[in-house]
Amino acid sequence: MRTLEAQARGLKGKGAVPRLWLLSDARRLPNPLAAAARLPPGSAVLARDLAPALLRPLARLARQRRLRLLVAGDGRLALALGAGLHLAERRANQGLLAFLAARPRGTLLSVAAHGMAGLARARRLRADAVLLSPAFPTASHPGAPGLGPLRWAGLAARAPRRLAVVALGGVAPGTAARLPRPRLAGLAAIAGLGRVAPG
Repeated sequence: MRTLEAQARGLKGKGAVPRLWLLSDARRLPNPLAAAARLPPGSAVLARDLAPALLRPLARLARQRRLRLLVAGDGRLALALGAGLHLAERRANQGLLAFLAARPRGTLLSVAAHGMAGLARARRLRADAVLLSPAFPTASHPGAPGLGPLRWAGLAARAPRRLAVVALGGVAPGTAARLPRPRLAGLAAIAGLGRVAPG
């Protein structure tokens, strides 16, 4: 079975948006440094709910390894770190206007989407990428159903053509192979790329 890294390499991608994304998680991957150090150059690391003491070392590692760092939900912090910004669909996002006004060239803006509302928001904000989830059932949201390959592909097909659509949620080597390729620009994972805490 091909690894997620190999499957991501085989994707067409979209512009400068990474094809492989590692996400931190307060419970399942609270310290993504070791996993980020194993990523191929050009991959993305999305820092969500990360302890403040880990952000600067992660930013330093991202620069050294040529990774694209994004900070979730805090535009001012993203600017301070020279990172991109990721916006959650159902959580407060701080400093969005500050980030949009001062966004450095080459930094990424990504938006979470669980349906048409998230896709519309990504279009309005002229985001670079949308993380469309959950593609499959995931331990991050126990008991919640996944979109499945057909519904995921149907939603992805309704995203603006310039927007990179990245699959998130239950993405592992076996499940990623089931996703239709026409709009699949990237794969995002926690457990699929990092050594995660049990539970």
